[in-house]
Amino acid sequence: MLAPAQALASPWDGGSCGSAGKWVVCKADDDTTTSGSGSHHTGTRSGHTSKPVCVITKMEPQPPPGSMLWEDKSSKDGAVYQRTCENGPEGAPISDTFVADTPPGAAPVDPAVVAAQAVAKMKLAGPQIASPRAAGTYMVGVPMWMWVNKGPTTYGPNTTSATAGGVTVTATAKVTQIVWRMGDGATVTCNGPGTTYTGAYGKQESPTCGHTYSRTSATQNGGKYAVAATSTWAIDWQVNGGGVNGQFTETRQSQTQVGIGELQVVR
Repeated sequence: MLAPAQALASPWDGGSCGSAGKWVVCKADDDTTTSGSGSHHTGTRSGHTSKPVCVITKMEPQPPPGSMLWEDKSSKDGAVYQRTCENGPEGAPISDTFVADTPPGAAPVDPAVVAAQAVAKMKLAGPQIASPRAAGTYMVGVPMWMWVNKGPTTYGPNTTSATAGGVTVTATAKVTQIVWRMGDGATVTCNGPGTTYTGAYGKQESPTCGHTYSRTSATQNGGKYAVAATSTWAIDWQVNGGGVNGQFTETRQSQTQVGIGELQVVR
């Protein structure tokens, strides 16, 4: 994958650059050439023994629509790049601009890969478990309510953009479900963050996300069940200024422990 800026160097022991139509061709004394789609003459260089370096960068910000730098094209055709070569008199930099969907010599950029870079910038994490609480006291046969706190990195939505090779992708990630492994062999799938419990609900079951333990955690390591909550993130992405889009999923996990006791009736 190519970064937005790339340094290009080629053997050079003199020679010249000239333009013909939309192409700029630089010819060295050893008959090697390098070319790219350009719109402005780059100047000439001869009699120098040092090797010039051409640097190509995407113009930021991009020229406004209708600018002569777009030639007869628009942002639908790619982006405007600037190429600067140290091939002027005494090595002075000479620049030209051109329009391309990717910089010359660059491999085509996979937008899905750029989308993955955007997701990496989000720093997505596992669910922020609000209940069950590791310090809480829960009982056999009493419905347990599970829920998580919602935040950009733990539940979404989270929107970020990334750019590579002249391609900018905006991705939006959000949690679509959380799978709870309760430590007693049970698995509970919740299609939302869960419902926050209040005393007004009494001993009824959670309407959205809950579990009832049938035995104590006394025989477990540390006297508690190990609980894992795994969230599935759905990521929708789209190339800015284009119709290319897609979707993929990622998972993140958080863990906690829960102690389950048993009520003793004294007569």
